[in-house]
Amino acid sequence: MSMTRSFSNWLKYRETVTELGRMSNRELHDLGIDRQDIRRVARKASF
Repeated sequence: MSMTRSFSNWLKYRETVTELGRMSNRELHDLGIDRQDIRRVARKASF
């Protein structure tokens, strides 16, 4: 995988973690996500 693509994936991951981290527990629950699953969900969405 190229450096550009790897960096782009990492940026998407960090952006997703940040956005989900700003949500309340209620908002996350509505999406079916537990707070401890944020990193897993972000990883799955970005790679």
